[in-house]
Amino acid sequence: MPIAVVCGYLVSLALLARWALESVMHRRRIGRLALRVHVNGIRGKSTVTRIIAGMLREAGYITIGKATGTEAVVVNRDGVDEVIQRKAAPTILEQIEVARKYVDHTVDALVIECMALRPQYQEVSERMIVRSNIGVLTNVREDHQDVMGETLPEIARSLLNTCPFNGVLVTAERNPAITPIIEEVAARRGSTVVYADPGRVTDTDIGRFDYIAFKENVAIALVIAEMLEIPRAVAMDGMVAAAPDPGVLRMRELHILGKRVTWANLFAVNDRESMVAAMEKLVPYITPATTTVGILNNRADRERRAIQFAEVAVNDLSFDRLVTFGAFEGLVSDLLVGHGYPQDRILNLGDAHSPPVEHIIDRMVGGMPTDHVLVVGFVNIHTHQAEMMLEYFEREAELWVGAHGG
Repeated sequence: MPIAVVCGYLVSLALLARWALESVMHRRRIGRLALRVHVNGIRGKSTVTRIIAGMLREAGYITIGKATGTEAVVVNRDGVDEVIQRKAAPTILEQIEVARKYVDHTVDALVIECMALRPQYQEVSERMIVRSNIGVLTNVREDHQDVMGETLPEIARSLLNTCPFNGVLVTAERNPAITPIIEEVAARRGSTVVYADPGRVTDTDIGRFDYIAFKENVAIALVIAEMLEIPRAVAMDGMVAAAPDPGVLRMRELHILGKRVTWANLFAVNDRESMVAAMEKLVPYITPATTTVGILNNRADRERRAIQFAEVAVNDLSFDRLVTFGAFEGLVSDLLVGHGYPQDRILNLGDAHSPPVEHIIDRMVGGMPTDHVLVVGFVNIHTHQAEMMLEYFEREAELWVGAHGG
C-alpha cells in the first residue's frame, strides 16, 4: 500500500480518536453539572437565558450562561458578558468549546441558548452537546420558515428537537394548536411539561426591569425557581440584576431638530405576533400630539420577511409614516400602497437612495408635523442605514446626558 495512503488512514484514525476522546470528556464535563438548561424558541431566547442564569447565580449556584442574541456572549460566573470572538462562521461546535473553557468541577449550572436553526442540528445540539435536564421553549412563532417549516405545527416540531430526555420542559406557549404537539414530543422523550403562567407575574415585577420586559419570559424563570425551591424574592432579584441583551427594547428620549423624539429599537423583532405585542407596550408613549414613524428595515437576503412585514405594517400596526431602509424599497412600497397605505406617507431612505444620516434624520424627524415623534425600528437588525441611525441616536443620547449632568 502506498505510503501516502497509509499516512492518510493514520491521520483519519488519529482525528477519529481525538474526537472520540473529546466527546467522552465533554460528556463527563456536562454530566457533572446539577443543572443543564437548554433554551429554545422563536422570541425571547436570549433574555430568558440571561434571566435564568441571573436567578440561579443569585440563589447561590455557580452558573455559566451562553447567549447568541444581538451578539454571541458567555455570561461568566460573575455575571459579566464575555464576547465570543469568532474566526469563522458559527457552528454548534461552539457550544462544546464554551463548555470546555468555562465548565469545571466547581460549576453547578449551565444555561445555554440554542444557536441552531435547522432541525437536525437542534437535535444534535440536545442529544450530543447540552443533554439538558431542563428544557425551555419560549414560544412558537412564524419565523425561519425556510429551514423550520411553513406552519406553526411544523415550526413547533423543529424547536422541540431540544426537548430534554427524561427531564422537564418549561414553556409559555399556550396556542391550542401547538400544546398537543408539545405534550406528544415530551411524552415520547419521557419528559414532563410545565406551562408558565404570565398571570402570576405582576406589573410591579415587570416595573423593576430597566428595559421593557415581557411577563411570559419572567414566568418561565419563576417556574424553574419553584422547581428548585428558590424563593420568589431571590429569583426576582437575580433576574433584575442580570445584564440584558443589547437588543432588548429600551426607550430613548431625545431632543433632535427642536423636537422631542422617543426612540424604540425593535429591530430584533422578526415575527408578526411579537411585533404586535411589542407595539402594545408603546401605547403609553403616544398622545394626540405624537407622529408615529415605523422603519421597515429590510435585508437583501430576507425578501420573504420584507413582504411579510410590509403587510403587517399596514394590516396589524398603525403608523402615521412608514420609512424603508435597506433593500426591496420598490417592492415594499408597492405592497404598502396596494394595501391602501398613502404613497405620500412613505419615505424611501434605503439602498436605492443611500442618503447620509443627517438627511435621514431630517426627513424622519424634522419633517414631521408634530413636536413629538415616536420612531420605531423593526424587522431586521443590520442594514447600513439602520447602523448609521443607531450610532447617531446613541451619540445624541450621550450629548443630551452630558449637557444635563447625567
